[in-house]
Amino acid sequence: MDCLFCKIIGGEVPSNKIYEDDMIFAFRDIAPEAKCHVLVVPKKHIGSIDELKSEDGEIVAHIFSKIPEIARLGGCTDGYRVISNCGHDAGQSVKHLHFHVLGGEKLPLHINGSME
Repeated sequence: MDCLFCKIIGGEVPSNKIYEDDMIFAFRDIAPEAKCHVLVVPKKHIGSIDELKSEDGEIVAHIFSKIPEIARLGGCTDGYRVISNCGHDAGQSVKHLHFHVLGGEKLPLHINGSME
């Protein structure tokens, strides 16, 4: 498989890891859109929200249960935003389900199309 995030999870591509457990991996975005910009990805390859199956519910629940801790570890101390782009029109450039956790500063209220 030629997936960038799978290669990061597997240690083939270096990253600035924030958190890891048996189900998820979190690392700093290489082109941050905020002072705190962490990507949270499942270790299981899932292309996007559109590819989620009912058996993936445990993974998604686990991600959201860990996001508050990951946000704090990443430097989001006074609130954060969670974004997942799904598909080409939304700006998803890496075809592996992931969640952007942004914060560390007051974020604009408008939607920024360059979150990928």
